[in-house]
Amino acid sequence: MTGRFRFRLLNVERALQEVMDWDNPSIEALWRYHLHYFDDLNAEGAEQRVGWHRELLQRWLEENPPGDGIGWDPYPTSLRIVNWVKWGLRGLRSGNERKTGEATELGSDPAKTEVGNGGALAGSNAIIPGNLEDSLAVQARWLRRRLEHHLLGNHLLANAKALIFAGCFFEGGEADRWRRRGEQLLRRELDEQILPDGGHFERSPMYHSIVLEDLLDLINLDRAYPECINAELLKSIRARLPAMLEFLAGVCHPDGEIAFFNDAAMGMAPMPAKIFDYARRLGVEWTESRDPIRYWSDSGLVRLEINDAVLLMDVGPVGPDYLPGHAHADSLSLELSLFGQRVLVNSGTSVYGKGPQRHAERSTAAHNTVEINGENSSEVWGGFRVARRARVHDVEVGETAGGELFVEAWHDGYTRLPGQPVHHRRVVLGSHRLLITDRVTGRYERAVGYFHLHPAVELDSGTDRHATLRVAGQAVVQEATPSGSISVMSDHWHPEFGVSQRSSAFRLGFDATGQATFSLVW
Repeated sequence: MTGRFRFRLLNVERALQEVMDWDNPSIEALWRYHLHYFDDLNAEGAEQRVGWHRELLQRWLEENPPGDGIGWDPYPTSLRIVNWVKWGLRGLRSGNERKTGEATELGSDPAKTEVGNGGALAGSNAIIPGNLEDSLAVQARWLRRRLEHHLLGNHLLANAKALIFAGCFFEGGEADRWRRRGEQLLRRELDEQILPDGGHFERSPMYHSIVLEDLLDLINLDRAYPECINAELLKSIRARLPAMLEFLAGVCHPDGEIAFFNDAAMGMAPMPAKIFDYARRLGVEWTESRDPIRYWSDSGLVRLEINDAVLLMDVGPVGPDYLPGHAHADSLSLELSLFGQRVLVNSGTSVYGKGPQRHAERSTAAHNTVEINGENSSEVWGGFRVARRARVHDVEVGETAGGELFVEAWHDGYTRLPGQPVHHRRVVLGSHRLLITDRVTGRYERAVGYFHLHPAVELDSGTDRHATLRVAGQAVVQEATPSGSISVMSDHWHPEFGVSQRSSAFRLGFDATGQATFSLVW
């Protein structure tokens, strides 16, 4: 909240009176969803906004009768239930009613957690006014009958978390049934959604972070309500956390933020460093690998690291076969950081819903990979749909005889086209160079490779055979290509929802043999 009834959500600021109501159809659905989450109850500095929060909560009760409007959709209801319970446990109803207990403070931003003298209350001593408590019970009843089995994935996991929160907060037979149903769902979804290598099955580093925080919150809730949550479920959660934390660390760039594969943007989950800090305060231990080659074979991500260079590459499926809603057509795409600065970046995600911007950001051309005949490698459509999708084959990861690191694979996403073309890619990363060799076999009309630069990278376009980049004050040369042709195009990068930054990109054409190379030397 930036003022009384004023909000900055998804980098767009609006006042409630400008929106006119809580469910104005002229406002994008995701912004309206966030309006109903009540994240600000537990955000940094929340204790300074208690008066605004109290007014907003009462207004929400008066203007959002049960079942009326987008705010009663199961997903915002789930997040709101959790946020209201956290708020009650923190004791911020009037700003001076904070009490202490054994649990770590349950804020939506774990950076605000107090070490030692935490803020969460034991048992049923959470402070929530009676009318809000009544509404919380109604919301839990409503959610229990409307679990998102039709959407599955992170939505269903959020539903389960909310039922467990409500089931611990309230006492009695009905609350126990909510909790048990949430535990049953969560137990099943953990087995389905958390892959053996620790990655989340939707293959989005952003949703991986969100789900990881959800599971840490449940470990924390157990401190507020000891012996309430099923012990075997807690054990199962704890067993998965080290691999999930190691995976998150591995898919971050040196700047500390996530790589952009599939739907991904900064600011939708806490920064990874805050999640790591939260886990440590909860007593979760894990070890981050320092191996130069890391390959998460279940998730389909590779990390190569040598001296000042970090490369991340997508060699996995676009998502679960039955749930590709957050997928991009990004097979064999990669990202690169040099000297701590991002250099090659995928598009990012700035919008949801349906429309040309959403479609463009999911397209193959928005990623550092190869587009054939102007088509996407996987048929993304309708905002959150994918028809025929690419499969990656024959992944090889290792070290060359000369001590360089490499990844090699191919995908069949274009075999649906006449001539059944196949994209093969070999990436070699050395201490002072990156060499990418792309090859297309089969018949095709046109192949184009895209290499998108971070906005902070300065580009001297040079000649049609080479260019000089300025990265963190150091020169990086895009060398002359022995095959194909290269040109520079204007571009945009989308690091957060609602944000678009001007940048540049290389556009690589293929030669008559179906091959093109892209090389950087530093």
